[in-house]
Amino acid sequence: MTPPPPSISPPIPMPIENEPSRVDNDQTRTPAHRNSSPWLAPPSRRRFSLDRNTPRMFLLIAVILVGCLFYYLWKAEAALSTPWIPTPDARLFSERPLPPPIEDTFLPSGAFKLPLRTKGRDIVDQKGRRFKLSSVNWYGASDELFIPGGLDIQHRRVIAATIRKLGFNSVRLPYSDEMVISNPHILPHLLTANPDLIGLRALDILAAVVQALTDAGIAVIINNHITTATWCCGADPCDASWSNDRLGPFLCRIRQTEADWIAHWETVMALFVDNKLVIGADLRNEVRGLWGTMPWDTWAAAAENAGNALLKMNPDWLIIVGGTESGNDLSGVEKRPVRLDIPHRIVYSAHVYAWSGWGSMEGRYAKRTYPSFVKSMRRNWAYLVEGNLAPVWIGEFGAPNAPGEGDANYWQNLLRYLKAIDADFAYWAINPRKPKDDEKESYSLVEDDWVTPVLDYRMKDMTELMRS
Repeated sequence: MTPPPPSISPPIPMPIENEPSRVDNDQTRTPAHRNSSPWLAPPSRRRFSLDRNTPRMFLLIAVILVGCLFYYLWKAEAALSTPWIPTPDARLFSERPLPPPIEDTFLPSGAFKLPLRTKGRDIVDQKGRRFKLSSVNWYGASDELFIPGGLDIQHRRVIAATIRKLGFNSVRLPYSDEMVISNPHILPHLLTANPDLIGLRALDILAAVVQALTDAGIAVIINNHITTATWCCGADPCDASWSNDRLGPFLCRIRQTEADWIAHWETVMALFVDNKLVIGADLRNEVRGLWGTMPWDTWAAAAENAGNALLKMNPDWLIIVGGTESGNDLSGVEKRPVRLDIPHRIVYSAHVYAWSGWGSMEGRYAKRTYPSFVKSMRRNWAYLVEGNLAPVWIGEFGAPNAPGEGDANYWQNLLRYLKAIDADFAYWAINPRKPKDDEKESYSLVEDDWVTPVLDYRMKDMTELMRS
């Protein structure tokens, strides 16, 4: 048998340089075409492509997350400003006459024997009976006009009577160091309702206002509020503490040393040495240092120097020392209490507002839950009261007549707690107008006539606190 002829393979065409890729009848890609796709590329080329796109993807995700965070914060802040609807009991309170003050809560009632002193968490008289400070602030002498507000609207005795009718048994009365230094004559148009004061200087008018208050049976605590006569308290380092001489000769318009500050105190309190109802000195408002950097130990030492100087003038005065961090923080007292030459004279003071607590993880008090709020109070100052260690006077707190939800949340938490511990307090403020530009004071407890009370949720809660 003859073998078959050998098979001959057809010639293999040689690739032509730069020839375009071709597609076979099955529509499959040639190797040259496949290598042109980044997803089918060799490993080194695929890695380069992913690394180049990844940062853009992460940047886009970060932008979306930041946008969502800002939107959430904006919504949360907007919710705090939503108008608060008064509760039924607050509305009912506003429709009834204000209850009369309790007479035996006032020092001249015969229920107390002066002078006062401290015992544990309380201020007591010589018989050991507690005198609870139910106070209100009457500001103006610390501001640009140098006198307490309202003397152009009502006689000082009428304003004192209004304060008493509201139930307050004491007044915190601020002044500025500039007022003491300059002691200017007061313009007549600021005294139209008090013509007997026209022609007098600022210190004379302060003394006349104090006399009107004490004649009405109201105790008075004088407060050094600020160095430069202006609305307190901004970011000005010249007013951030009791002295500013370390800041250089040209930065502060009103400069003073610690010795100057104490001398100003002595000038003011010399007016009241013989007035038994001037019961104390609130040494400095909202000590904070530069952006909240005031060490407690530094402030405590200065308070001791000033307190001892004043007690040499009158050993019966209470010496009131506020916290650092704008009055919020008394935590340093636990390790370093203020000690005076005369014992049982120290009262501490804290300020609590809706915006207090900023910078902390829990946020401002306007947005705190009640447990979070109480935890902060106990950490800052209330351990002194709850532990029966020393009196703490809430020397400033307040809220507007028409609050938002955040204001109402803060107020409800604060008053709930103050009632629970039966705290001493001083509301900010009685004034219906601010001195500069006659701006409306939304925190006021009286109308522009300085007589008609604003009967709302605030007076309801404070009336309950006074009577607890």
